[in-house]
Amino acid sequence: MQHALIRKAEQEHWLSEEELAMLLVDVSVEEELAAAADRVRAAYVGNDVHLRGLIEFSNVCRQNCKYCGLRRDNGKIERYRIEAEEILALARKAKGYGYRTVVMQSGEDMYFSAERLSDILREIKQMDLAITLSIGERSFEEYKLLREAGADRYLLRIETTDEKLYERMDPGMSFANRLRCLQNLRTLGYEVGTGSLIGLPGQTIRSLVRDILFFKSIDADMIGIGPFIPNGDTPLAGEATGDFHLTRRMVSLLRLLMPEANIPATTAMETLMPNARVLILQSGANVVMPNVTEGDYRRKYALYPGKMCVADTPVQCMECMSGKVRSIGRYVSGDKGFRHHNHVAGS
Repeated sequence: MQHALIRKAEQEHWLSEEELAMLLVDVSVEEELAAAADRVRAAYVGNDVHLRGLIEFSNVCRQNCKYCGLRRDNGKIERYRIEAEEILALARKAKGYGYRTVVMQSGEDMYFSAERLSDILREIKQMDLAITLSIGERSFEEYKLLREAGADRYLLRIETTDEKLYERMDPGMSFANRLRCLQNLRTLGYEVGTGSLIGLPGQTIRSLVRDILFFKSIDADMIGIGPFIPNGDTPLAGEATGDFHLTRRMVSLLRLLMPEANIPATTAMETLMPNARVLILQSGANVVMPNVTEGDYRRKYALYPGKMCVADTPVQCMECMSGKVRSIGRYVSGDKGFRHHNHVAGS
Protein backbone atom coordinates (compact mmCIF):
# COMPACT_ATOMS: atom_id res chain seq x y z
CA MET A 1 0.00 0.00 0.00
CA GLN A 2 2.71 2.49 1.06
CA HIS A 3 4.78 1.76 -2.07
CA ALA A 4 1.76 2.59 -4.24
CA LEU A 5 1.22 5.82 -2.28
CA ILE A 6 4.81 6.89 -2.83
CA ARG A 7 4.47 6.23 -6.58
CA LYS A 8 1.23 8.23 -6.61
CA ALA A 9 2.87 11.15 -4.78
CA GLU A 10 5.82 11.09 -7.20
CA GLN A 11 3.58 11.10 -10.27
CA GLU A 12 0.60 13.21 -9.18
CA HIS A 13 2.10 15.42 -6.45
CA TRP A 14 -0.99 14.95 -4.35
CA LEU A 15 -2.10 12.75 -1.44
CA SER A 16 -5.08 12.92 0.92
CA GLU A 17 -4.77 13.60 4.65
CA GLU A 18 -5.10 9.89 5.39
CA GLU A 19 -2.47 8.92 2.81
CA LEU A 20 0.00 11.53 4.04
CA ALA A 21 -0.49 10.38 7.64
CA MET A 22 0.22 6.76 6.66
CA LEU A 23 3.55 7.70 5.09
CA LEU A 24 4.53 10.19 7.78
CA VAL A 25 4.27 7.64 10.60
CA ASP A 26 5.85 4.71 8.73
CA VAL A 27 9.56 4.50 9.60
CA SER A 28 10.02 1.56 7.20
CA VAL A 29 9.39 3.66 4.07
CA GLU A 30 11.76 6.50 4.94
CA GLU A 31 14.49 5.54 2.45
CA GLU A 32 12.04 4.85 -0.37
CA LEU A 33 10.30 8.15 0.34
CA ALA A 34 13.61 10.03 0.30
CA ALA A 35 14.65 8.39 -2.98
CA ALA A 36 11.36 9.37 -4.64
CA ALA A 37 11.70 12.94 -3.32
CA ASP A 38 15.26 13.09 -4.65
CA ARG A 39 14.07 12.06 -8.12
CA VAL A 40 11.36 14.74 -8.08
CA ARG A 41 13.91 17.30 -6.89
CA ALA A 42 16.25 16.40 -9.75
CA ALA A 43 13.46 16.58 -12.34
CA TYR A 44 11.95 19.87 -11.22
CA VAL A 45 14.73 21.98 -9.68
CA GLY A 46 17.85 20.25 -10.97
CA ASN A 47 21.13 19.29 -9.36
CA ASP A 48 22.25 22.72 -8.26
CA VAL A 49 22.15 23.67 -4.58
CA HIS A 50 21.47 27.29 -3.66
CA LEU A 51 23.74 28.58 -0.90
CA ARG A 52 22.35 31.66 0.83
CA GLY A 53 24.45 33.71 3.20
CA LEU A 54 22.75 34.18 6.57
CA ILE A 55 23.24 37.49 8.42
CA GLU A 56 21.86 37.32 11.99
CA PHE A 57 21.79 41.04 12.65
CA SER A 58 19.88 41.27 15.96
CA ASN A 59 18.80 38.86 18.68
CA VAL A 60 16.45 41.37 20.32
CA CYS A 61 12.80 40.24 20.16
CA ARG A 62 9.50 41.68 21.32
CA GLN A 63 7.74 38.29 21.15
CA ASN A 64 7.73 35.60 23.83
CA CYS A 65 7.49 32.28 21.96
CA LYS A 66 7.95 29.45 24.43
CA TYR A 67 10.32 27.43 22.21
CA CYS A 68 12.74 30.21 21.22
CA GLY A 69 15.92 31.28 22.96
CA LEU A 70 15.48 34.85 21.68
CA ARG A 71 12.15 35.21 23.54
CA ARG A 72 11.57 38.56 25.24
CA ASP A 73 11.60 37.18 28.79
CA ASN A 74 14.88 35.27 28.46
CA GLY A 75 17.10 37.28 30.79
CA LYS A 76 20.11 35.00 30.30
CA ILE A 77 20.78 35.72 26.62
CA GLU A 78 23.36 38.40 25.73
CA ARG A 79 21.50 40.81 23.46
CA TYR A 80 23.12 42.51 20.49
CA ARG A 81 22.37 44.56 17.40
CA ILE A 82 24.66 44.92 14.41
CA GLU A 83 24.63 48.46 13.10
CA ALA A 84 24.06 49.36 9.45
CA GLU A 85 27.69 49.75 8.36
CA GLU A 86 28.66 46.38 9.80
CA ILE A 87 25.63 44.69 8.19
CA LEU A 88 26.68 46.17 4.84
CA ALA A 89 30.25 44.98 5.39
CA LEU A 90 28.96 41.43 6.02
CA ALA A 91 26.86 41.60 2.85
CA ARG A 92 29.89 42.76 0.83
CA LYS A 93 31.92 39.86 2.23
CA ALA A 94 29.09 37.43 1.41
CA LYS A 95 29.19 38.68 -2.18
CA GLY A 96 32.94 38.16 -2.17
CA TYR A 97 32.56 34.57 -0.94
CA GLY A 98 30.32 33.87 -3.94
CA TYR A 99 26.84 34.10 -2.46
CA ARG A 100 24.10 35.48 -4.73
CA THR A 101 21.51 35.83 -1.93
CA VAL A 102 21.74 37.12 1.63
CA VAL A 103 19.19 36.16 4.28
CA MET A 104 18.68 39.00 6.77
CA GLN A 105 17.40 37.41 9.96
CA SER A 106 16.63 38.81 13.40
CA GLY A 107 14.23 38.66 16.29
CA GLU A 108 11.27 41.04 16.10
CA ASP A 109 13.43 44.05 16.92
CA MET A 110 11.51 47.25 16.34
CA TYR A 111 14.68 49.35 16.55
CA PHE A 112 15.07 48.17 12.97
CA SER A 113 12.08 50.06 11.62
CA ALA A 114 11.02 49.57 8.02
CA GLU A 115 12.59 52.94 7.19
CA ARG A 116 15.92 52.06 8.83
CA LEU A 117 15.99 48.64 7.20
CA SER A 118 15.02 50.08 3.82
CA ASP A 119 18.16 52.23 3.79
CA ILE A 120 20.24 49.09 4.38
CA LEU A 121 18.37 47.06 1.74
CA ARG A 122 18.87 49.71 -0.93
CA GLU A 123 22.63 49.57 -0.32
CA ILE A 124 22.67 45.76 -0.50
CA LYS A 125 20.74 45.80 -3.78
CA GLN A 126 23.56 47.91 -5.24
CA MET A 127 25.76 44.82 -4.71
CA ASP A 128 23.58 42.77 -7.10
CA LEU A 129 22.40 40.40 -4.37
CA ALA A 130 18.95 38.91 -3.88
CA ILE A 131 17.58 39.61 -0.38
CA THR A 132 15.51 37.36 1.84
CA LEU A 133 14.10 38.91 5.02
CA SER A 134 13.20 36.94 8.13
CA ILE A 135 12.20 39.53 10.73
CA GLY A 136 8.73 38.42 11.83
CA GLU A 137 5.38 40.16 11.82
CA ARG A 138 5.10 43.68 10.44
CA SER A 139 2.26 45.74 9.00
CA PHE A 140 1.25 45.71 5.33
CA GLU A 141 2.74 49.21 4.99
CA GLU A 142 6.08 48.09 6.45
CA TYR A 143 6.23 45.02 4.20
CA LYS A 144 5.46 47.32 1.26
CA LEU A 145 8.31 49.70 2.13
CA LEU A 146 10.75 46.81 2.48
CA ARG A 147 9.63 45.30 -0.82
CA GLU A 148 10.07 48.63 -2.59
CA ALA A 149 13.55 48.95 -1.04
CA GLY A 150 14.61 45.67 -2.66
CA ALA A 151 13.54 42.69 -0.53
CA ASP A 152 12.81 39.75 -2.85
CA ARG A 153 11.76 37.03 -0.46
CA TYR A 154 10.34 36.79 3.03
CA LEU A 155 10.55 33.84 5.39
CA LEU A 156 7.77 33.74 8.01
CA ARG A 157 7.37 30.28 9.47
CA ILE A 158 3.87 29.39 10.63
CA GLU A 159 5.53 26.81 12.98
CA THR A 160 2.19 24.97 13.26
CA THR A 161 -1.19 25.31 11.55
CA ASP A 162 -2.92 23.96 14.69
CA GLU A 163 -4.41 27.25 15.91
CA LYS A 164 -4.74 26.22 19.58
CA LEU A 165 -1.18 24.88 19.67
CA TYR A 166 0.10 28.00 17.90
CA GLU A 167 -1.47 30.33 20.44
CA ARG A 168 -0.27 28.15 23.34
CA MET A 169 3.31 28.18 22.02
CA ASP A 170 3.24 31.88 21.01
CA PRO A 171 1.57 33.73 23.90
CA GLY A 172 0.20 37.13 22.98
CA MET A 173 0.32 36.34 19.27
CA SER A 174 -2.61 35.70 16.94
CA PHE A 175 -2.78 32.82 14.46
CA ALA A 176 -5.13 34.90 12.32
CA ASN A 177 -2.56 37.69 12.15
CA ARG A 178 0.15 35.22 11.12
CA LEU A 179 -2.03 34.12 8.23
CA ARG A 180 -2.76 37.74 7.34
CA CYS A 181 0.97 38.52 7.24
CA LEU A 182 1.59 35.62 4.84
CA GLN A 183 -1.24 36.83 2.62
CA ASN A 184 0.10 40.41 2.68
CA LEU A 185 3.54 39.18 1.60
CA ARG A 186 1.99 37.28 -1.31
CA THR A 187 -0.07 40.33 -2.32
CA LEU A 188 3.07 42.48 -2.37
CA GLY A 189 4.88 40.12 -4.73
CA TYR A 190 7.44 38.59 -2.38
CA GLU A 191 8.56 35.02 -2.81
CA VAL A 192 6.91 33.66 0.32
CA GLY A 193 8.68 31.24 2.62
CA THR A 194 7.15 29.52 5.62
CA GLY A 195 7.58 26.25 7.49
CA SER A 196 7.07 24.16 10.60
CA LEU A 197 8.81 23.17 13.79
CA ILE A 198 8.63 19.39 14.14
CA GLY A 199 8.10 17.95 17.61
CA LEU A 200 6.46 20.80 19.49
CA PRO A 201 4.86 19.51 22.72
CA GLY A 202 1.24 18.60 21.92
CA GLN A 203 1.76 18.47 18.15
CA THR A 204 0.06 15.56 16.36
CA ILE A 205 0.71 13.73 13.10
CA ARG A 206 -2.64 15.06 11.91
CA SER A 207 -1.52 18.64 12.46
CA LEU A 208 1.75 17.99 10.57
CA VAL A 209 -0.27 16.60 7.65
CA ARG A 210 -2.37 19.74 7.70
CA ASP A 211 0.81 21.82 7.68
CA ILE A 212 1.84 20.11 4.43
CA LEU A 213 -1.56 20.70 2.85
CA PHE A 214 -1.55 24.32 4.05
CA PHE A 215 1.83 24.96 2.40
CA LYS A 216 0.49 23.45 -0.80
CA SER A 217 -2.74 25.48 -0.61
CA ILE A 218 -0.86 28.80 -0.38
CA ASP A 219 1.67 27.64 -3.03
CA ALA A 220 4.60 28.53 -0.75
CA ASP A 221 7.79 29.32 -2.65
CA MET A 222 10.06 28.09 0.14
CA ILE A 223 9.38 25.73 3.06
CA GLY A 224 11.80 25.48 5.98
CA ILE A 225 11.36 22.44 8.21
CA GLY A 226 13.34 21.93 11.40
CA PRO A 227 13.19 19.78 14.52
CA PHE A 228 12.20 21.28 17.87
CA ILE A 229 15.32 21.48 20.05
CA PRO A 230 14.51 22.45 23.67
CA ASN A 231 16.40 25.46 25.00
CA GLY A 232 17.25 25.41 28.71
CA ASP A 233 16.45 29.11 29.03
CA THR A 234 12.82 28.71 27.87
CA PRO A 235 9.61 27.30 29.40
CA LEU A 236 10.01 24.15 27.24
CA ALA A 237 13.44 23.31 28.68
CA GLY A 238 12.40 19.85 29.90
CA GLU A 239 10.51 18.73 26.78
CA ALA A 240 11.61 16.02 24.36
CA THR A 241 13.64 16.86 21.25
CA GLY A 242 11.89 16.60 17.88
CA ASP A 243 12.48 13.39 15.93
CA PHE A 244 15.06 13.69 13.14
CA HIS A 245 13.55 10.89 11.06
CA LEU A 246 10.04 12.32 11.27
CA THR A 247 11.49 15.65 10.15
CA ARG A 248 13.24 13.95 7.24
CA ARG A 249 10.02 12.21 6.12
CA MET A 250 8.26 15.57 6.33
CA VAL A 251 10.86 17.14 4.00
CA SER A 252 10.50 14.27 1.51
CA LEU A 253 6.70 14.52 1.47
CA LEU A 254 6.89 18.27 0.94
CA ARG A 255 9.12 17.76 -2.10
CA LEU A 256 6.77 15.12 -3.51
CA LEU A 257 3.74 17.40 -3.14
CA MET A 258 5.50 20.68 -3.99
CA PRO A 259 8.03 19.77 -6.70
CA GLU A 260 8.98 23.36 -7.61
CA ALA A 261 9.47 24.76 -4.11
CA ASN A 262 12.81 25.72 -2.62
CA ILE A 263 13.37 23.50 0.44
CA PRO A 264 16.37 24.12 2.71
CA ALA A 265 18.40 21.56 4.62
CA THR A 266 18.39 23.42 7.94
CA THR A 267 21.29 23.75 10.35
CA ALA A 268 19.10 22.49 13.22
CA MET A 269 19.05 19.06 11.54
CA GLU A 270 22.82 18.81 11.88
CA THR A 271 22.55 19.50 15.60
CA LEU A 272 20.74 16.16 15.91
CA MET A 273 22.79 14.09 13.47
CA PRO A 274 26.27 14.54 11.94
CA ASN A 275 26.22 15.33 8.22
CA ALA A 276 22.44 15.68 8.35
CA ARG A 277 22.31 18.52 5.82
CA VAL A 278 23.80 16.24 3.15
CA LEU A 279 21.25 13.53 4.01
CA ILE A 280 18.41 16.08 3.75
CA LEU A 281 19.79 17.34 0.42
CA GLN A 282 19.46 13.72 -0.75
CA SER A 283 15.88 13.57 0.58
CA GLY A 284 14.40 16.40 -1.49
CA ALA A 285 16.09 19.62 -0.31
CA ASN A 286 17.93 22.04 -2.61
CA VAL A 287 18.93 25.03 -0.43
CA VAL A 288 21.44 25.55 2.40
CA MET A 289 21.91 28.76 4.39
CA PRO A 290 25.46 28.93 5.75
CA ASN A 291 26.12 31.63 8.31
CA VAL A 292 28.11 34.69 7.22
CA THR A 293 27.73 36.46 10.58
CA GLU A 294 31.12 36.83 12.24
CA GLY A 295 32.63 36.37 15.69
CA ASP A 296 30.69 36.27 18.93
CA TYR A 297 27.40 37.23 17.29
CA ARG A 298 27.08 33.60 16.16
CA ARG A 299 27.18 32.34 19.74
CA LYS A 300 24.75 34.99 20.95
CA TYR A 301 22.11 34.17 18.30
CA ALA A 302 21.06 31.29 20.55
CA LEU A 303 17.76 29.99 19.20
CA TYR A 304 18.53 26.53 20.59
CA PRO A 305 21.51 24.82 22.30
CA GLY A 306 24.23 22.92 20.45
CA LYS A 307 23.98 25.03 17.29
CA MET A 308 26.45 23.81 14.67
CA CYS A 309 29.39 25.76 13.24
CA VAL A 310 29.32 28.49 15.92
CA ALA A 311 33.14 28.59 16.04
CA ASP A 312 33.60 28.47 12.25
CA THR A 313 34.44 31.49 10.10
CA PRO A 314 32.17 32.39 7.17
CA VAL A 315 34.89 31.23 4.76
CA GLN A 316 35.09 27.86 6.50
CA CYS A 317 31.28 27.52 6.32
CA MET A 318 31.22 28.27 2.59
CA GLU A 319 34.11 25.94 1.78
CA CYS A 320 32.75 23.14 3.98
CA MET A 321 29.26 23.27 2.50
CA SER A 322 30.52 23.61 -1.09
CA GLY A 323 32.65 20.51 -0.56
CA LYS A 324 29.72 18.56 0.85
CA VAL A 325 27.55 19.54 -2.12
CA ARG A 326 30.21 18.35 -4.59
CA SER A 327 30.70 15.11 -2.64
CA ILE A 328 27.14 14.00 -3.53
CA GLY A 329 27.44 14.83 -7.23
CA ARG A 330 25.61 18.17 -6.98
CA TYR A 331 26.99 21.64 -7.61
CA VAL A 332 26.65 25.09 -6.09
CA SER A 333 24.30 27.26 -8.13
CA GLY A 334 25.64 30.38 -9.77
CA ASP A 335 22.26 32.14 -9.89
CA LYS A 336 20.12 33.90 -7.29
CA GLY A 337 17.91 30.89 -6.72
CA PHE A 338 14.45 32.19 -7.46
CA ARG A 339 11.81 29.51 -7.53
CA HIS A 340 11.52 27.46 -10.71
CA HIS A 341 8.06 27.43 -12.27
CA ASN A 342 6.78 24.50 -14.31
CA HIS A 343 10.22 23.23 -15.21
CA VAL A 344 10.51 19.51 -15.70
CA ALA A 345 13.63 17.88 -17.11
CA GLY A 346 12.99 16.85 -20.69
CA SER A 347 9.92 19.01 -21.14
